[in-house]
Amino acid sequence: MRIAEISGGTKRRHLSWGVFCKHSQYYIAGRYMSKIGVGIIGTGFGQLIHIPALQIHPDTEVAAIYHRDRNKAQQIADKFGVAYACDRLEDLLANPAVQAVTISTPPSFHYAQAAMAIAAGKHILLEKPVTMNAQEAISLHQLAQEKQVIAATDFEFRCVPQWQYLKHLLDQNHVGKKRLIKIEWLVQGRANPNRIWNWYSQKEFGGGALGAIGSHSFDYVRWLFGDIKSLCGHLSTRLNERPDADGNLRAVDADDSCNILLELADGTPCNISLSTVTHRGRGHWVTVYGENGTLVLGSSNQSDYVHGFSLRQGKLDRAEMEVMPIPQEYDFPKTYSDGRLAPVLAICDRWIKAIQSGSPMTPSLYEGVWSQILMDLTRTSHHQRRWLDVPLTW
Repeated sequence: MRIAEISGGTKRRHLSWGVFCKHSQYYIAGRYMSKIGVGIIGTGFGQLIHIPALQIHPDTEVAAIYHRDRNKAQQIADKFGVAYACDRLEDLLANPAVQAVTISTPPSFHYAQAAMAIAAGKHILLEKPVTMNAQEAISLHQLAQEKQVIAATDFEFRCVPQWQYLKHLLDQNHVGKKRLIKIEWLVQGRANPNRIWNWYSQKEFGGGALGAIGSHSFDYVRWLFGDIKSLCGHLSTRLNERPDADGNLRAVDADDSCNILLELADGTPCNISLSTVTHRGRGHWVTVYGENGTLVLGSSNQSDYVHGFSLRQGKLDRAEMEVMPIPQEYDFPKTYSDGRLAPVLAICDRWIKAIQSGSPMTPSLYEGVWSQILMDLTRTSHHQRRWLDVPLTW
């Protein structure tokens, strides 16, 4: 995209990738636009969450749908009132109505699709895990910087009110020196052995619990608690086969349970237990034990991984844990029946504001790279059966 140089009525601004905002219009790639046009790549989570979020946001318009099956693409476009559908990614990226894309395909497709989009000058919102390995993630990050596009990663727990307030309390040293951190994310989403075998069951497509939920955990550990010094991981596949769509049993080689030990840079031990195959599992809980007390953030909700969080604190002189009210300033403007929609909409809002202003955003591909590095190290640790140091930089 070419550099925009605008003057008249307002102070002249230079934005290195050609975006500026004036009277609710945006100047992108040589033309004024009232809304940013977004193409959808990946129609599972994309159809459930990305499209609704982008149709709610006042500054975005879903401009195009891509699916490898042309008829499926058109059906989804008709369902949501989207003007353009295609079965070739090149066609979507060549569409002048598309300035940005969301990508929620299986992880094995992320690198190639994101690289194509970035090379075409499109801003991207990428689902996690961002790629299949750290080398791919770093390459995408560098390409995005070279092409000067905004590349966001959908780590939506950073936007959930209870999580944001926990972050505030930790930043204020509410529990003092940390003694132990325990993370349990034990759910039953894949506990039924008759759940259909698909890409999620296969390593080669990026399936498994480590990628699906461990990627989130690694991101929020770094966000909440800082750098990680070393780790040791063990991965397990407890359900080794599932029926395919025809009823034939197929082998499962992707992990469904993970146990990970971390040593943070300040020496604090952190224990992480993840599983997607635990009947009536405890849910998702983060417990921080400190010298001045304990903070417990958690939800037992098995059907919605965002709804249901509460924050509690415990102190030596109190008999019971106390629920901590979340200040109103942390509330979502609006919530929805699907708990994922509000935090993803908040991530989209950060992304769109960054595109409009030409400013960097968080979480970006930088955070996606770190999550991927930690996943790679966990897999290596599992295979080598030993602790590994985490690099300070990459």
